[in-house]
Amino acid sequence: MNFRHVISTDQTADLTADLTADLAAAQSSRLVAVVVTHRRLAQLQVTLRSLLSAPLDQLAAVLVVDNASDKATGAWLAAQTDPRLVVVRSDVNTGGAGGFAMGMKAAMERLAPDWIVLMDDDARPKPGALRAFHALDLDAYDGFAAAVTLPDGTVCDMNRPTFNPFWRKRVMARTLLGGGREAFHLGPHDFKTPGLRTVDGTSFAAFFVRASAVRKQGYPDPSLFLYGDDTLYTLGLTRAGHPIGFDPSVRFEHDNTTYTVSDPRIRPLWKVYYYYRNLLFVYRMSAGIFFAPVFILYLLRWLSRVRHYKGQRGTYLRLFAMAMRDGLLRRTGISHDTVLNAALNRPGVRGDTDATTAAPKPSAPTR
Repeated sequence: MNFRHVISTDQTADLTADLTADLAAAQSSRLVAVVVTHRRLAQLQVTLRSLLSAPLDQLAAVLVVDNASDKATGAWLAAQTDPRLVVVRSDVNTGGAGGFAMGMKAAMERLAPDWIVLMDDDARPKPGALRAFHALDLDAYDGFAAAVTLPDGTVCDMNRPTFNPFWRKRVMARTLLGGGREAFHLGPHDFKTPGLRTVDGTSFAAFFVRASAVRKQGYPDPSLFLYGDDTLYTLGLTRAGHPIGFDPSVRFEHDNTTYTVSDPRIRPLWKVYYYYRNLLFVYRMSAGIFFAPVFILYLLRWLSRVRHYKGQRGTYLRLFAMAMRDGLLRRTGISHDTVLNAALNRPGVRGDTDATTAAPKPSAPTR
């Protein structure tokens, strides 16, 4: 016996409306990845292999910013045939901050994204991460932070999403009552607890941002070069009324070697300058009128870290002093060559105001 289900006119209208809504939802989730690379071809190859294995409905395009990498990187990128891959090149190394600013701008202008996902060349989505992202209901959010772990599965400390204790009384109370840094960062428990929740800031190792929010808020500050650009940008989004969500179902891996819990040194040493200078900018935004006491509180703690740099303490202190000076004066004009000279004990360290503070224009895409 054959059964035929008869649909009424009202039911047909409802089904049509549902299908239209589903189609609109699908069309409003065009995701474009932006990857910044600098002389790490092996890492870039792993990341692109991961990204381009995703189906088209999960990832529409991948834009790689070749941030003055070597010839081998350029040659390898030029040989790729996936039509979703777009490459823009900067002739000078603009750091992660300059690279992300350049990449986001190129993606917005050329690839018509609804969402952009940002990552370094040593970070990449785990299997199923992009599918999990698209499955989330993010109508209330303009940004999203993935759960980032190291290759061994432990939480990547430098990429944990944060709360600003100066905006949240309960978080501030936990911080002051002995919670310390753990009180305003997501921890291992949060990475295991399902559910969408709101955070204030995060890193660019695995950050999704809605294109409409980028149009309103603009791009990261390219003059920061390295570190803090992501925290400042995401805190700025939150402050401007663009909420950021987190859900541990979306997982990324970060094959990070800058520092580990077992080895707290920042490597290579020149990164000390950018880390502490830009940290002052972050605390100035986060703490507001409380910046001065916060700075005094942390200054001695930061200085005490010199003990980890046996054989390099003089260099650490020189870079640290430069960072404090420029951070307090809100200076971002120092050239990268000057920072490298300071780290390598070369002469000419004090000639430090010759850098540009705007992002260079990207070359035309090569793909």
